[in-house]
Amino acid sequence: MSKFTGKKQKEVPAISTGSMPDIIFMLIFFFMVSTTMRQNTLLVKISAPEATQIAKLERKSLVSFIYMGQPTQKQLGTETRIQLNDQFATPQDIPEYIAMERESRDEADRKLLTTSLKVDKDVKMGIVTDVKQELRKVGAFKINYSTRKKVEKE
Repeated sequence: MSKFTGKKQKEVPAISTGSMPDIIFMLIFFFMVSTTMRQNTLLVKISAPEATQIAKLERKSLVSFIYMGQPTQKQLGTETRIQLNDQFATPQDIPEYIAMERESRDEADRKLLTTSLKVDKDVKMGIVTDVKQELRKVGAFKINYSTRKKVEKE
């Protein structure tokens, strides 16, 4: 009489893993293309000052950065330090740094080189003035101060 038989155990079909390597390689390729590597390791603390009127730089590849702030490691002291690339420097090292930056660029782009000062908001203006004087001596007149946009509260 009955057409139905007892409960059979139905097997779940196996999941096809044939396309798994394709998906993994697509994800790896995506992250390789979209990720940018940090150029310099910051050795100084930088809390950028706030500004109300800011402008973005058009060609970031033509920007050289000079960092100023307190060292991140306490054994290096609490005095303001200057960082050029991945090492500490003095204002007297800036002309050599600018010369190296100019040499690493194309001849046509050397005139467009901008020096960006990333300065902590608690740094005394005396050291910033010393850096600007050294930049003036080597003819690096395009200077940019890196800031963050001030958020206006309503």
